[in-house]
Amino acid sequence: MSQSVVAPDLPDLLPARMVNEYAYCPRLAYIEWVQADFADSADTVEGRFRHRTTSDEEGDLPEEIAETDHIHARSVWLSAPDEHLTARMDLLESHGAAVTPVDYKRGAVPDTPERSWEADRVQLAAQAIVLRANGYACSQGVLYYAASKTRVPIPMDDALLAHTRSLTAEFRAVAAAGRIPPPLADSPKCVRCSLAPICLPDETNLLAADAAAPDDGIRRILPARDDAIPLYVQEQGARVSKSGETFQVRLKDTKLGEARIFETSHVCLFGNIQVTTQAVQEMCARGIPLTLFSTGGWFYGLAHGMTHKNIELRLAQYQAAADPARSLALAAQMIAAKIENCRTLLMRNHPSLPADTLTELARFADAARAAPAIATLLGIEGLAARTYFAAFHGMLKPRKDADAQPEWNFDFNGRNRRPPHDPINALLSYAYAILAKDLTIAALAVGFDPFLGFYHQPRYGRPALALDLMEEFRPLIADSVVLGVVNNAVVTPGDFMRRGPAVALKPIARKKFIQAYERRLDSLVTHPVFGYRISYRRVLEVQLRLLARLLAGEIPTYPAFRTR
Repeated sequence: MSQSVVAPDLPDLLPARMVNEYAYCPRLAYIEWVQADFADSADTVEGRFRHRTTSDEEGDLPEEIAETDHIHARSVWLSAPDEHLTARMDLLESHGAAVTPVDYKRGAVPDTPERSWEADRVQLAAQAIVLRANGYACSQGVLYYAASKTRVPIPMDDALLAHTRSLTAEFRAVAAAGRIPPPLADSPKCVRCSLAPICLPDETNLLAADAAAPDDGIRRILPARDDAIPLYVQEQGARVSKSGETFQVRLKDTKLGEARIFETSHVCLFGNIQVTTQAVQEMCARGIPLTLFSTGGWFYGLAHGMTHKNIELRLAQYQAAADPARSLALAAQMIAAKIENCRTLLMRNHPSLPADTLTELARFADAARAAPAIATLLGIEGLAARTYFAAFHGMLKPRKDADAQPEWNFDFNGRNRRPPHDPINALLSYAYAILAKDLTIAALAVGFDPFLGFYHQPRYGRPALALDLMEEFRPLIADSVVLGVVNNAVVTPGDFMRRGPAVALKPIARKKFIQAYERRLDSLVTHPVFGYRISYRRVLEVQLRLLARLLAGEIPTYPAFRTR
């Protein structure tokens, strides 16, 4: 699928570490350097720990080195503009008048004839090139493999230096062209790559080939669940602060709870909640968004650190959003998937569903895929929603609450909002607000502009792209949670209060609903395209990553999520 691409304006100097990455996997290097995307894994965290002794600048490096000098300088940063390279070297040692770069690696000495990996040798050679460009003699380098506690000398011969220069020029040309290299095919390198959840190598290859996954599914390289979860705070007058490696929640002098920072995906504040400057700074530094809601659950917005650096993706998003045909194609897939997921939810939960309801919804889904314009698609979605919500009451198991007003029950006669007039609509509105928040955060994390969509039109303060992606997940996540808390008596009529014609959840009901919602996001589901099992929380990110792959021209169509 050919797409117009705006070539990025890249720095002129390529870091030596990126030459290493390009030799290992061109796609990995492109994602890290051009798209400025990265994710930690146990290996990358351990690697930083191994480098802790080399990250502080120590020792002098004279401009001229004599035979009698003894150099031992750590974390030395030099550049070679004519070679288009820059390098921060872990350690420099002198042997006579020559300088030897020592590069630290976390793993063990590989069982290869060279006792080293090609990518490691190339990175060391890039450092040698930089040193020579700065007037230093450098005839060899050293790779120190920490797991083996072994130094491996690497001669800086002409062949290695020429190969390094060739890779440097090749990567700079690839980056300037603005075309991401294709994923590796069924490579063992992908299994332990920290960027596998971003790259989606097997998923992209499968969709690019327009093929079906094998019966047992493709490899599930990405983790099934995300270890980080949100911190919700709704106790009015509470304060969120930072203490060591935790966020603490206090009400005056009483500690209400705490959350470890590295396990916090984002922080949600409902109503009159204070947050300290230190806590906000830590959130910005670690990429933890701070989301703000009204007491009743209206999603006001969010605060976050510096915007994701992948401007290439946002440029592609803007181009697609400005193209009516491409916007319609995307919106049609999303709305058709929403209608089909509504149909599936009714089939699973309605004990006596009229056959004509299923027929109508199937017809609306087909019509959505063939809609000639966004306006037509809006009309089709509206008719489908009316059909779906007309049957929604059949999925409810009404229960009485002895403490509530006698006329209060979980009756449902159609969708209403702003404000909702009955408990079911109050629950639905609350669920949609939380789901919109999660997709807004996921869109920001991937690199999208969440306020520019393809189906929902731009409006001040409205996360249009998040609302687009939310369509296919409304029935599967939000509506499903509402049915669960009602039918299992997690929430009862006594958990609501009436204010004139409006109905709102009491604080205890919001807490119980959030717990049920988070359990739903953590539940595992079989991906209908790839065949592996991942959590709904992970599915939201995967779908946004696949949308990014579509906009980059790597896959032909957007694979909307349709439950089986």
